[in-house]
Amino acid sequence: MEKRYVIGLDFGTDSVRAVLVDALDGTTLNTDVHYYKRWKEGKYCDPSKSQFRQHVLDFIEGTEATISTVVKNSGVAAEAVKGICIDTTGSSPIPVDSNGTALCLKPEYEHNPDAMMVLWKDHTAIKEAEEINKLSRSWGGVDYTKYEGGIYSSEWFWAKILHINRTNAKIKEAAHSWMEHCDLMTYIITGATDLEAFKRSRCAAGHKAMWHESWGGLPEDKFLEQLDPSLVKLKDNMYHDTFTSDIAAGTLSQDWADRTGLTEDTVVAVGTFDAHSGAVGAEVEEFTLVRVMGTSTCDIIVSKNEVIGENTVDGICGQVDGSVIPDMVGLEAGQSAFGDYLAWFRDVLAWPINNMLDISDEEKESLKDNMIARLSAEAEKTPLVETAPVALDWINGRRTPDANQALKSAIVNLNLGTKAPEIFRSLVEAICFGSRKIVERFRDQGVEIKTVVGIGGVAKKSGFIMQTLADVLDMPIKIANSEQAPALGAAMYAATAAGIYSNVNDAIKAMGNGFETTYYPKDENKDVYNKLYATYSTLGEFVETKINNQ
Repeated sequence: MEKRYVIGLDFGTDSVRAVLVDALDGTTLNTDVHYYKRWKEGKYCDPSKSQFRQHVLDFIEGTEATISTVVKNSGVAAEAVKGICIDTTGSSPIPVDSNGTALCLKPEYEHNPDAMMVLWKDHTAIKEAEEINKLSRSWGGVDYTKYEGGIYSSEWFWAKILHINRTNAKIKEAAHSWMEHCDLMTYIITGATDLEAFKRSRCAAGHKAMWHESWGGLPEDKFLEQLDPSLVKLKDNMYHDTFTSDIAAGTLSQDWADRTGLTEDTVVAVGTFDAHSGAVGAEVEEFTLVRVMGTSTCDIIVSKNEVIGENTVDGICGQVDGSVIPDMVGLEAGQSAFGDYLAWFRDVLAWPINNMLDISDEEKESLKDNMIARLSAEAEKTPLVETAPVALDWINGRRTPDANQALKSAIVNLNLGTKAPEIFRSLVEAICFGSRKIVERFRDQGVEIKTVVGIGGVAKKSGFIMQTLADVLDMPIKIANSEQAPALGAAMYAATAAGIYSNVNDAIKAMGNGFETTYYPKDENKDVYNKLYATYSTLGEFVETKINNQ
């Protein structure tokens, strides 16, 4: 049988990784990771203002480096690589000119943060998101947040564009259109030149840009012009139709075939978001909640159209037909901080290491790298009691349920005997309590969840967090075998777009990597966690209504 291979290219917050996969059985032949140079240097970001921007050159350099490396190191013949699919974070939009060139690639804008990608975690558009929500409920027409969970987030497409338009007239004038990260990179490597004809991602458009078939695509002009008349012209330069990732967007351009060592016959699938391809890589099926757990989380579940029908789930990140599995509705939720919360606490504790110890940078990094593992080990030894510290997981706002990026974290039940491991444990429990809020929202509104699957760095590395999550949810948590589930899912899309499989479900069955372990809830912890969860809920209500609203 002819050997056929596909590549999944997964753009994360800090790096991009490519996996070269055998399309017959899902075996990974080679993997390569490229860390973004400019991002690592902290360029173009200002955490104090929640501004997080990334330069497109980081992505271009990473694409070339990773694909060429996995092809070279695997020894696979170029013509045997049949397809590529790109998944990215989102919503992470980028302003482009009429040729589809990112503005930051033009000399006059190369160091302008507003000409770069506005990363998913950028929260500079809180005011604009609030305005979109208010207008959606009051303008007298369709509520365009209906399929976005009823609340539009500052993390999403239109809010970010509106913010840039209002704060940077130069970029507003120069931007012919805006593209999501997954669309732009697909556009680049296929050598596309026609923005109007290019196939945009259904996943990105439906979950973040208020695109829906029932109202003919993007929001109508009368709605957009009340936000900013320039958005009407911008919409004309965007798209009407969207496409699922089992469809080919094109093939590699000659330039990118030369750069990567592949051929122009390599099919490039329509792009997608990392959490949604991660769900595919984790073998998602009906009634299964896939939790992509890294710096933040995305929670993905799928439902048959005839089951969910016209029902909508309030306070989530959207429900879109075909965003995960074609002909099924993909529903998305998530937390704005997960691993980031623990990394924040590590960095707080590391202040003396960074500022007071006269040791090398390498020694400082080594000390900090070991800190979370040590804190986890010690936290796991602390007693589980009702009087323990309880924290909120809103260190970067709240994504779901009910997006509110202005919210702040808090912690209670501290005393002079409280040590770092007890505080660390409360943060772990907080991110698990936030996860329980998401599960309860789905169930309360009729979405049945029978199985939870964990993927991502936290799921693979921390047994303590996964056991705590199982205890808090009172559900088993299966951990996917694949080290790179989003990239594997992208490879499955690529195999389908390239015609190796007739549909995504067949690709999943053939290429799935299975599960490595399952964490089961401990009955003896159930009652205490129920009481701590009640305290978490009370604290959250108090902070949101009495503190953050002042």
